[in-house]
Amino acid sequence: MSVRPYRDIHRRRSRQIFVGKVPVGGDAPITVQSMTNTPTTDVAATVAQIHALERVGADIVRVSCPDQESALALKPIIAQVSVPIVADIHFHYKRAIEAAESGAACLRINPGNIGSADRVREVVQAAKDYGCSMRIGVNAGSLERELLEKYGEPCPEAMVESAMNHARILEDHDFFNFKISVKASDVFLAIAAYQQLAEACDYPLHIGITEAGGLRAGTVKSSVGLGMLLWSGIGDTIRVSLSADPVEEISVGYDMLKTLGLRRRGVTVISCPSCARQRFDVIATVAKLEERLSHITTPLTLSVIGCVVNGPGEARETDIGFTGGGQGHHQIYLSGVPAHRLEDESIVDHLVELVENKAAQIQAQLDAEATSAAAE
Repeated sequence: MSVRPYRDIHRRRSRQIFVGKVPVGGDAPITVQSMTNTPTTDVAATVAQIHALERVGADIVRVSCPDQESALALKPIIAQVSVPIVADIHFHYKRAIEAAESGAACLRINPGNIGSADRVREVVQAAKDYGCSMRIGVNAGSLERELLEKYGEPCPEAMVESAMNHARILEDHDFFNFKISVKASDVFLAIAAYQQLAEACDYPLHIGITEAGGLRAGTVKSSVGLGMLLWSGIGDTIRVSLSADPVEEISVGYDMLKTLGLRRRGVTVISCPSCARQRFDVIATVAKLEERLSHITTPLTLSVIGCVVNGPGEARETDIGFTGGGQGHHQIYLSGVPAHRLEDESIVDHLVELVENKAAQIQAQLDAEATSAAAE
């Protein structure tokens, strides 16, 4: 189905950088990332968490390096994972150098915070030597004192000025392989800062609403803020900051991108909230389906509707449709066309089988197209 004009999102044009082998910016897909919350020095626990993030589709994972032991622990961690690792550095320039030497793909650092010009030069040289990109990470809660004195409080202008000041330091050292973020926990502040930054430069933008809160409230808050930015074409890589399992951040991030048609991964379930008209337990069925189908990465759509009021219409728009019918007999649709009936006791197992088969067909077609394109 073609994209309708009112769904068009025109992404801001930016230059492209690489985080390891992952492109960020330009015409690359918007990447989804998260951050580990295990002690970095606990290599086994950190590797296990990164593997969990890889399984749900994380493109990039950030790891904090608050001390030398953590920076050095990156080397055995990186040797055991496939996703590129960003080393989170705050003030000590030696941690950045150690992280680069340990194999970090990117350094999250504000060059203006690490001291003298010589120290900045050493960090930039290490990034060049080891092929690291960087992220300038401005946060409304930790703006420079002089900017707070100048503006009186955290504001979009102060955040953008901070970001551009840090950018100029890297540019003066002939380093342009970086992205920028201007995060705030206040949605309006973050949106305004990113809008101004998008006008001020062409660097890729890492977007996020920082410290958004727990799983439910943080998801809502992040969806409002990031949704507005993404809808306006701003954002090249995203992190949903939740006080929850980091795996949830990746899942929510992909759901945001799927909702806006910016990137699709896995099964998109269209389901009704249920009401007295429902002919089967919609809520329980959807919960089981989401769990059973979480391993599928191939993009496809499944509608699960409790009755015939909206069911057939939704089914016409999805790869697989399921609509509740009378006396425990329900209707299955394939590619929008009625296919066969289904009884209550086999709903979940049968839908899982249909989706898995359809995913395999779609993936085979995608693989064939990719092979054909490569041959040309």
